[in-house]
Amino acid sequence: MRTLHLFPVALLLCLMACNNGSEKTASSTDTTAAMSPDTTTHAADTVKAIPPIPPVPAGAKVFFKNLKDGQSVKSPFKVEFGVEGMKVDTAGAIVAGSGHHHLLVNSEDSLSSGTVVPKDEKHIHFGKAQTSTELTLPPGKYKLTLQFADGIHRSYGSQLAATINVTVK
Repeated sequence: MRTLHLFPVALLLCLMACNNGSEKTASSTDTTAAMSPDTTTHAADTVKAIPPIPPVPAGAKVFFKNLKDGQSVKSPFKVEFGVEGMKVDTAGAIVAGSGHHHLLVNSEDSLSSGTVVPKDEKHIHFGKAQTSTELTLPPGKYKLTLQFADGIHRSYGSQLAATINVTVK
């Protein structure tokens, strides 16, 4: 009978020992207090500030070099992009006075200034500074929008956008 009374005491001691061990483990893995202030990083410190979108020079514009609004074409067809007042450059760096083309198919007339151009079947990127492409589209009517954007694909807005309609025969 004496053994029966010792069982709850032994169980209580085991539980206390387990709790002490886990608390000790938790405090031994917490290194926050041990870090010096100059090794502690904050999320705000690790994110670089994104510069504002560069201004568009007065008179700058984009246009379709070889297609006119309302034109009928046979697929596949070539689309040539034109720009005046800006330099065509590759995607990546943000350089004032430069950017690259995007072709929007049956999408918006332009994207708001600063909006990142999506990358999908309606928004085709030309981040390698291409100035033309060949499109293969099934017969039908299409709205094509040329949208110029900065090095990180932020639209320059309606000032650097041009829209035409074509019919593919």
